[in-house]
Amino acid sequence: MVSQIYGVFFTFLAIAASALPENPATAKAAASNSSSQINSNSVLVALLDSHYTELSELVEKALLLQTLEEAVSKHNISIFAPRNEALERDLDPEFKRFLLEPGNLKSLQNLILFHMIPSRIESKHWPAGVQKKQVHHASLCRDAGDEKIRLHEKNGERIVGMARVIKPDDIIRPDGIIHGIERLLVPKSVQQEFNARRSLRATSAVIPEGAPEVDPRTNRLKKPAPPVAAGAPPVLPIYNALAPGPSLAPAPAPGPGGPHHHFDGESQVKDFIQTLLHYGGYNEMADILVNLTSLATEMGRLVSEGYVLTVLAPNDEAMAKLTTDQLSEPGAPEQIMYYHIIPEYQTEESMYNSVRRFGKVKYDTLRLPHQVVAEEADGSVKFGRGEGSAYLFDPDIYTDGRISVQGIDGVLLPPEESKAPKAAPAAKIVSKPRRGKLLEVACSVLGAVGQNSHFSTCH
Repeated sequence: MVSQIYGVFFTFLAIAASALPENPATAKAAASNSSSQINSNSVLVALLDSHYTELSELVEKALLLQTLEEAVSKHNISIFAPRNEALERDLDPEFKRFLLEPGNLKSLQNLILFHMIPSRIESKHWPAGVQKKQVHHASLCRDAGDEKIRLHEKNGERIVGMARVIKPDDIIRPDGIIHGIERLLVPKSVQQEFNARRSLRATSAVIPEGAPEVDPRTNRLKKPAPPVAAGAPPVLPIYNALAPGPSLAPAPAPGPGGPHHHFDGESQVKDFIQTLLHYGGYNEMADILVNLTSLATEMGRLVSEGYVLTVLAPNDEAMAKLTTDQLSEPGAPEQIMYYHIIPEYQTEESMYNSVRRFGKVKYDTLRLPHQVVAEEADGSVKFGRGEGSAYLFDPDIYTDGRISVQGIDGVLLPPEESKAPKAAPAAKIVSKPRRGKLLEVACSVLGAVGQNSHFSTCH
């Protein structure tokens, strides 16, 4: 009887509790949790399970799952997913290392969020035709500022920023859509942060100093050399830092390393050679710097020591006019290139202002004691004299404050060499794929004189 009474009492309490009004705060929290919950058909789940595995791994490493869940619960999103090769093989290893460092988590997050737009953009929404203007959309990256993602069409292809859409509407879900693109989109804020970190690494290294030296004659400490500030020009002239030429060594040697290493010269030389290749029309110049000589390595060492250089780069048509006689002497390619390198930093504007003001200007070259003469001609800068002259053809191909590359339409030779009377006919060479004409002629000449063993490219 007592158990029946307790049973009726507890049943009455349960019914009364269910009839009480619900707490507003508790109801609001439950509603928010239910709204932010992601179902299995979400575009975020589709991204994590898709063939864009490299991007999915970066999303997890950037700890963005909760942020993206909140974004998907509020509105539709459009994701521009780079293909795996763009993140695995085509990405600069140094930049990828920068993104994966724990201290750069914010940069990695900004990079990923820059590929996402808080609105649904299908392929049919792309601006098409010549009359259509470009469309700009804000991304989920809050640190991007005023930088927006540009959508336009070029030659019948859909373009996102600088990347081509290779798989439009690749994955479609009710709360979003994924488009496959060929390359990574890098916001300016992340690029500036990467450049600042790279410059800081190159200039902030502390070089250990050796023990003080004692002068044996006076038994006193030798006075140390005055310190050189980072970024200041070196104390020694540039010719003291050059590697010995072919007359002193069997093959050109890399320049000597020094204690300062203000800049990453090798990366800068690599950048300017890649710029030559992308610019077009200067493949022979890049070929001789990389394959036929070690000048690229030596230029990198010089820039690392703080020296500045201006390269007068002959285009491919000018290089094709070089004859076998001009390349037959040992070290001829190096000597020709040395005459086109000025140990100063000059731009098209600075050289033109100089020749307009002073008439003729003589610039020192790395080929001592020869100088190259520049003067104003037809609103441009003309180098050399007579038939061996060349005009400034493509100004400011590459300028970064330490290396300046100016394209010219002729090969410059010192005065006594430009007066060489007869030019021998070019040697007959069997054409090979991806090899410049100058490299083939030089290889044939070196093979004739028995020096092919110094150049692995000739084999």
